[in-house]
Amino acid sequence: MVGDIVSLVFEWSALSALTAGPGTGGTLRREPGDFRVEELPAYAPAGEGEHLYLHLEKVGHTTAHVLRELSTQLGVRDRDIGVAGLKDRHAVTRQWISLPAKVESRLSEFEMEGVQVLETSRHGNKLGLGHLRGNRFVVRVRGAPGQHEQAAAVLAELVGLGVPNYFGPQRFGVGGLNAEEGLRVLRGESRLRDPRVRRFLTTSVQSMIFNRFLSLRLERGLFAALVSGDMAKKHDTGGVFLVEDAAAESPRAERGEVSATGTLFGRKVKPLTQDAGALEAEALADFGLSPDVFSSRRGDRRLTRVFPEDALVTPEEDGFTVAFALPKGSFATSVLREIMKADVDTSSLPDEGRNDSEEEA
Repeated sequence: MVGDIVSLVFEWSALSALTAGPGTGGTLRREPGDFRVEELPAYAPAGEGEHLYLHLEKVGHTTAHVLRELSTQLGVRDRDIGVAGLKDRHAVTRQWISLPAKVESRLSEFEMEGVQVLETSRHGNKLGLGHLRGNRFVVRVRGAPGQHEQAAAVLAELVGLGVPNYFGPQRFGVGGLNAEEGLRVLRGESRLRDPRVRRFLTTSVQSMIFNRFLSLRLERGLFAALVSGDMAKKHDTGGVFLVEDAAAESPRAERGEVSATGTLFGRKVKPLTQDAGALEAEALADFGLSPDVFSSRRGDRRLTRVFPEDALVTPEEDGFTVAFALPKGSFATSVLREIMKADVDTSSLPDEGRNDSEEEA
């Protein structure tokens, strides 16, 4: 805290955890292969069309670095390359990238250490951010011998209750400082001129407020409940509706059918009202902010919880491996933090903080 204002620096300790009890501890990312990510595409390529789809595996490179090399080596304009999500350097990652089909004859010329083309296909449209269902993670936790049963118990609890859908430290940069500079951008005090960087930094401020709103819900026992004024989202269809009768709708939330959403503030999204609005206003006030500071942003809504799928824990000699799938836009670190009860990834941050489909929020 600084006076009565909450710090804009990301810290896991400032965010309420869902599960109780001790964590497993341990360390992540000792080797690139300890953290594996595979995109779950929204659709399979049709096999024909004007766009060439590449299924790539990369190690030691950001997605942005791979895209730059593809552009340079194959003579493709940046705007003609499509990607569904961004993956960081400190992992083994698999994802799809689209290129104009006319470069297919030159693809054999592409060479990049740590990057392998696994398969190719054709499709009728270019890939765009968010054109994926989610990601599957396989993560090795070292330095936690004999802790696999504890990990499995917590993971089972998360499968049943859902995971707090926090923005992880990747969104907030090295040292967790992105939101501080983002606030200067929003207030017109920053000297940064790159519009892409400015947009990303301001998303950190939106994300910080969302995290605070979600943490307050956890503190007050509202994680799996709804209150009047919530904008709730159906997990099966994605439909969003205003909660007018919280007592009538909360049983659906307790069954995991619907969940509350939080506001990523911007000109296209109205703040919450009634009891939910009061909680949201409290989160804003904790940072000394108001919705109008985000008039340069479009805005969006984000689920307060997501449900891991295909979850599994495997014992290892020095710890365990945990595997699970999450919907797009969610952070594996939110799951790992609950299991390990540690400051996951805050001291060894990936290079890309942009979160799949939410760059323009």
